[in-house]
Amino acid sequence: MPPVYHFCEQYSDQYDRLKLGLPTSSSFDKIITPDGKPSKSWEKYAYHLIAERCLERHINTYTSPYMETALMSEADAAAWYEFDHEVQVKKVGFVTNEKKTIGCSPDRLVGEDGLLEIKCPQPQTQIEYLLTGKVDRKYWPQLQGQLFVTERRFVDIVAWHAELPRTVIRVERDVEYIACLEKLLENFNTFLESVMDKISSVVHPEPPNYLLAC
Repeated sequence: MPPVYHFCEQYSDQYDRLKLGLPTSSSFDKIITPDGKPSKSWEKYAYHLIAERCLERHINTYTSPYMETALMSEADAAAWYEFDHEVQVKKVGFVTNEKKTIGCSPDRLVGEDGLLEIKCPQPQTQIEYLLTGKVDRKYWPQLQGQLFVTERRFVDIVAWHAELPRTVIRVERDVEYIACLEKLLENFNTFLESVMDKISSVVHPEPPNYLLAC
């Protein structure tokens, strides 16, 4: 089933409604580790999403200073990438599967096959990226998760720093990793639905049998 693209502004009301209570790629590390093992954080993450569904609003999470820097630098980094790679990119708010049970928020779409993800690392990490040409493995759940949701072939990571040279690192699909992720997401969503059914039966209990017989 093809992915569904929602062209809205990220962090808008529409965006918040679309991702409410859904497991998203930025938090897939709470479901699967970078090594492809089940994460020990899955249960707490599940309770977080269940609480959002019950409250019908987002529960705020921590935003680091580097994440805030990435948001402010996003337009400049995307423009630099377009110029440097002689391609055009397109903004998208949110992407889901057809059933709307999982989602992701890539920074940009690249053609028909790619994604763009912008990172603003600390200076020492920027130097590491420049020298090794490899992205921190901790981002593997997020990056492979984006490729799984969007069914695209690659994601280019722009490592952006205001005072140091910029670099682009390409990550291709990891078929084996994505297969593990898909299975763990199926199990995770099954758990979510089973808990929501239990909660619904408590909030709206079934009538007694003698009432059903009338």
